[in-house]
Amino acid sequence: MKYGYEQEFQRVWGEFNEQNELIAILLKYRENYIPYAETEEFDARGFARIMEEDADFTFLSGLERCTARIEPYLSKKLKRKRSFYYAKCTALNADSNNVDISEVQLAVPNDAKRLVDLLKAIPEFADSIISEESKRESLESGVARTFFVEREGRMVSTASTTAENSISAMVVGVATHPDYKKQGLASACMVALCEELLSEGKELCLFYDNPEAGTIYKRLGFQDIGFWVMNIYHQ
Repeated sequence: MKYGYEQEFQRVWGEFNEQNELIAILLKYRENYIPYAETEEFDARGFARIMEEDADFTFLSGLERCTARIEPYLSKKLKRKRSFYYAKCTALNADSNNVDISEVQLAVPNDAKRLVDLLKAIPEFADSIISEESKRESLESGVARTFFVEREGRMVSTASTTAENSISAMVVGVATHPDYKKQGLASACMVALCEELLSEGKELCLFYDNPEAGTIYKRLGFQDIGFWVMNIYHQ
């Protein structure tokens, strides 16, 4: 991991079996908790206890089969729940060769404010916890990267990664300003991003709930493998 485990905003817990094998993990990244286990047999009650002892706990997200085990043990009141398709990509389809990426640029840390302003202008990202500070920090550290298209002096379409490591990355923040939709700009950002990450030997994953976006992702080479849940809790 880029940050390492001993960071103020990030912690990791693990559950081990009698053979001292790691069977489940719980990652805290800022206010968000993400559980993962190969099977449904893990200490969901224990993970819930860890989360509720944290005053900053606001989000629970992850594969539906993992979050569903924890939800019954949480006493915090649920504010909103969203379910997404979860997809991965290990190679781009041939269709991606027809996408023009000549306008696509790689963002630098000083682009953080423009990126956040773009996302805030799009209704689908109303619940996003992204901030200019966190985005700048991610771009500076190399744990994330962003590709974008600029028109008339402003950022109008983008695609980013987060949680990058040596073997994988999650694609997030795929967005186009409403005034510039239906021009293939998001596809261009996605192709530029995916080409670079895949050339580094990394597997890509993402989640989505927009059927139109899903069509684009599948055309590029993503395949649905499950469901991703994001729960937002009252403070």
